[in-house]
Amino acid sequence: MLKTILAISGKPGLYKLVSRGNRNLIVESLDANHKRQPAFGADRIISLADIAMYTEEEEVPLRQVLTNIKEREKGAVVSSLDYKTASKDELFDFMAKVLPSFDRDRVHASDVKKLIQWYNILIENGVSDFSEDLQETPGDNIDDRK
Repeated sequence: MLKTILAISGKPGLYKLVSRGNRNLIVESLDANHKRQPAFGADRIISLADIAMYTEEEEVPLRQVLTNIKEREKGAVVSSLDYKTASKDELFDFMAKVLPSFDRDRVHASDVKKLIQWYNILIENGVSDFSEDLQETPGDNIDDRK
């Protein structure tokens, strides 16, 4: 599911991939408006499935971090912390409960705010299955292009 949820640099919130055009993607905002708009190649677009969080040992896929938050918050939006007004220490305390070994040097307070914001957006829009997609689509694997 996270493969079709996109973050676009310079644009707030998250977007769902609706269609592909010749030189763009058609995306729909995950908010109350569900506004559709094009996203072009010049935009920095990344799928949530491709994002990972730094830890002391290795990088942990975002889907695992979101699952940890979901378990901690019992499937509801984050209500234990107001990410907009929280201090760096409060954000890092929250992150330590979700991902104890996160790298405090490479993960910034703004990253934790964005993580909580994205989690809340996903939950509010009924996206709560953060497990890895078991079926690959053609073209997902470079070896398929031989």
